[in-house]
Amino acid sequence: MENAVELRDIVKRFGSFTAVHRMSLDIEQGSFLTLLGPSGCGKTTTLRMIAGLIDTTEGDISIKGKRVNNLPIHKRNLGIVFQNYALFPHKTINENVAFGLKYRGVVGEEAERRVRDALELVQLPQMGDRYPRQLSGGQQQRIALARAIVIEPDVLLLDEPLSALDANLREDMRVELKRIQDKLGITTVFVTHDQGEALAMSDKIVVMRGGKIEQVGEPQAVYDAPESEFVAEFLGSTNILGGRVSGRQGEGVTVDATPFEGVEVPADRAGQTNGATDIKLLLRAEKLLVEPGGSADGGGIAAPAVVETVDYQGQSVRYFLRVGDRRLQAINMVNGKPFAEGETVTARFDPRHCSLLPAQPGEAQA
Repeated sequence: MENAVELRDIVKRFGSFTAVHRMSLDIEQGSFLTLLGPSGCGKTTTLRMIAGLIDTTEGDISIKGKRVNNLPIHKRNLGIVFQNYALFPHKTINENVAFGLKYRGVVGEEAERRVRDALELVQLPQMGDRYPRQLSGGQQQRIALARAIVIEPDVLLLDEPLSALDANLREDMRVELKRIQDKLGITTVFVTHDQGEALAMSDKIVVMRGGKIEQVGEPQAVYDAPESEFVAEFLGSTNILGGRVSGRQGEGVTVDATPFEGVEVPADRAGQTNGATDIKLLLRAEKLLVEPGGSADGGGIAAPAVVETVDYQGQSVRYFLRVGDRRLQAINMVNGKPFAEGETVTARFDPRHCSLLPAQPGEAQA
């Protein structure tokens, strides 16, 4: 598939500090790609370099096959939505949405049609004569999106656009953003530190750390098969146990990771060990099932445990368990009354739901 944006060895330094380290990335035409990571990881700096808001120190950026390093922002044909909306308070909604059109020579009936279509798309067709102060935060965000798409950009850039909204409105806007992107088929680069947003909206996720790419892939692949401890812990809640390989069956392996022994990990979950003996076993919290003590059903790998802490969350509950000498966490759907603190239970998981990484040199093993 054709690439809408290509980054080739881009570097950004601010004095002696390197914010982005020699990053290369292909962004496919029509895709929704998310730059995900903690504050300071370089994701917003990368977005701002694509936009032309800041210059690269090294490397090349191409949009639709054209190198744009020396092109100013207004010549890159990009739509941009920031977290603070940046609407003009003294202009009507129609005037706000039409703002970018006049700089592109689009006026008169054509401009009116485009503004009308953009407002229809964000489901605010009757708001054109109002002012930003008369709109809610969610409505203002939709207007900012309408202003970005009305110019028919080659790429839509979204810099944490939902962070100023409350939780319920944020979820609604997440659905709306994806609906609009799907309908337009516009290449979108989305910056967020919110793992849920990234997993729900993206065709591809780029996890960043310290100005570098940790992993790139489709959401399920990144979540189910993290390529580093950082990715495993940043995306969701993960138990990480040190262990050793005690046997091999073709491409699959058997590992001992106290308190769990004889864990037979299939080949598709063991491939990243690269033949290492010392390993890390990764087990998502929602894949560790908490059952009544003494439970003999369910198969898989099981061990007795004691509930230390109960974090009730409505539809789900997070347990912190003492399993042997380890403290593990499990996130289970609520089915009746949650287990109580101090209760003896059984912790169980299916080896097909864990994954392995090679241990780093010098790390103590179980």
